[in-house]
Amino acid sequence: MSRRTALWNRWLGVGLASCLAVVTLGLALTGRLALYINPSSNWFAIPMAVLLLVGAGLSFLLPLGAEEDHGHDHDHGHDHGHRATGMRDAAGTASGILVDTPLDRRSARRVAEDPRPRAQGGGSGEGAAAHARTRTGRPAAVLAAAGGAAASLVALSILLLPPASLSAEIAQTRDVGAAPLFAGSDVVNLAVHGDTTAFGVGDWASVFATATNPDAFVGDTVTLTGFVTPGDDGTFDLTRLVITHCVIDAQPARVPIATGAKSPATGVWVSVAGTVRSTASGTLQIDATKVTPIDEPKDPYEY
Repeated sequence: MSRRTALWNRWLGVGLASCLAVVTLGLALTGRLALYINPSSNWFAIPMAVLLLVGAGLSFLLPLGAEEDHGHDHDHGHDHGHRATGMRDAAGTASGILVDTPLDRRSARRVAEDPRPRAQGGGSGEGAAAHARTRTGRPAAVLAAAGGAAASLVALSILLLPPASLSAEIAQTRDVGAAPLFAGSDVVNLAVHGDTTAFGVGDWASVFATATNPDAFVGDTVTLTGFVTPGDDGTFDLTRLVITHCVIDAQPARVPIATGAKSPATGVWVSVAGTVRSTASGTLQIDATKVTPIDEPKDPYEY
């Protein structure tokens, strides 16, 4: 294996993994790891990143390409030995051992004096097999190189670009028109009225979608923060992304906000103060008394 190939293999393994570990630790130290994973998973993610960097450092104790030297097929040497032994046996036969007839002597003598037909036949088969392996291996090598380059670009972009939260556009594409499957409180408890002072957007989204006695929540005052997404019938939706483990499983939670003023632009973060009201159709919404634009919070998700 060439030094360039060994370096490329080392980068695809240890290098890319180290990039992700550095990003994880950097986000944790700056308090921005919650942009990607649920804070309850920090106890696992941070030690694993440290362990990965330690393992990456120890990997440099191995010479470049050493991992490729292990596990090679050594049967070729044994095959050469068996072939040489067979030739010696043929030579012994040609010298008169276990040869009984003149015809046998002449045949064995030809084998001993000129063993090239057998060797050439084997060499031709081995050459064809090597050519077939080369021809098959080229597309696989191209695909492996392309995949490695793509993985390198992704890892380097994560390392170099500033972290950012998921956008309102992503929330809208993931919106399936239902409350999040995991919104904190148990739906059974939410169906019966309880203390709602600590409810977030995800909790209220579950209440609005599943409460068996919606009138029990009418008149509750709320103060919520989220970003604006389009609503229906002159309202806008106050939206937050609810994360169970990481941003991959983020689900949008939204509650309808009715306001007499013009709705803010989509994607703008706002703080909404208002009261839960029942509509003519029997659904719940929040009548806003105050809608204030704010900066995106440090932790933009709910859990």
